[in-house]
Amino acid sequence: MTAVAVTTLDQLAPNATLRVVIDGLAIAVVRDSEGAVHAIGDRCSHGDVSLADGFVEGDQIECWAHGARFDLNTGQALRLPAYEPVPVFEARVAEDGTILVDPDITLTPTAEEA
Repeated sequence: MTAVAVTTLDQLAPNATLRVVIDGLAIAVVRDSEGAVHAIGDRCSHGDVSLADGFVEGDQIECWAHGARFDLNTGQALRLPAYEPVPVFEARVAEDGTILVDPDITLTPTAEEA
């Protein structure tokens, strides 16, 4: 699959999230406080909770249910109760401001890196 247009920069403010589903895969598209765009799996690895409903601080997202934190760049769990990473997908911004996500390109850390 090629990258899919999911929204535009104008529609996703800094520190905001958007839940999208691409071919049945739920992805949280996140714009961090610096304006960078990220795409991560939309399920907290601790529980079946949407990360798109969480809180963005810097380049991290916090699960609203139990406070687990994840690095938006690597997917690594940064705070308990989560200890498993979440998948990270390639996200980029086109020249016209369209945000593109490719669910086939994962940037998830290996078990040795996590």
